Amino acid sequence: MWKWEPDGEAKGVIVMVHGALEHHRRYGWLIEMWRQAGFQVIMGDLPGHGMTTRSKRGHIDSFDDYLDEVKAWVETAYQFDLPVFLLGHSMGGLITIRLLQEENLNLAGVILSSPCLALVNRPGKILNGISYLLNVIAPELRLNSGISVDIATRNKEILDIDRNDTLYIDKISIRWFRELDASMKLAFEELQKVKDVPMLVMQAGDDKIVNKQAVTEWFNHAPLSEKRFKEWPKCYHEIFNDPERDEVFEYAKDFVYSQLKAIGYVV
Repeated sequence: MWKWEPDGEAKGVIVMVHGALEHHRRYGWLIEMWRQAGFQVIMGDLPGHGMTTRSKRGHIDSFDDYLDEVKAWVETAYQFDLPVFLLGHSMGGLITIRLLQEENLNLAGVILSSPCLALVNRPGKILNGISYLLNVIAPELRLNSGISVDIATRNKEILDIDRNDTLYIDKISIRWFRELDASMKLAFEELQKVKDVPMLVMQAGDDKIVNKQAVTEWFNHAPLSEKRFKEWPKCYHEIFNDPERDEVFEYAKDFVYSQLKAIGYVV
């Protein structure tokens, strides 16, 4: 886990959760944008990702390991005695949703970026059935993820960096997939357990990884008293990396500022 401080007095804390296969270093631009906007930023690499050594790369024993990790980041954020916002991208968005269903976190607001609630390309019925058996006899068996950086963003600068990124994961374990799949189902099955926290959901309109219809369905049924939905029509999956990212960030910042004003903070 790492911390970044703004140059002046902090208005709040942004805890960010990256998506599957990636790591915190891919968020340098976004971290700097939040810093310039006056926010403390906290972020780490999830188990089995990036620079962590606690789990095998591309593998997880239980999705709860992710929840425990991010909960620890949020609890660290409490130490600053400032409003805390949780921002989760893709699988990080799914982790955020599951935390809201399982934990009573003190959050000023939540931002979900193309949350992983269903996949565009799922394994076929036969392969999916075989994965249940392999999950018992060979849970650490790793296979190609089927997801390339080319379908994640339209930003050529980011793509050039990603293609030479040795921390980017290209293989995932059978157990990892089964845990992800089970968690996506729980996000819908336990929808009524979601804590009532102001939420902004931003979805890529041309998402080639996450099924955007599932995201819309989840959002429409989420029992939240304050929620906003914004689709970015041209964007691929990574809306904070695509060419429109300045506009995307301003929209997210406006949401955060509005929540601070609502609880009496001067921004």
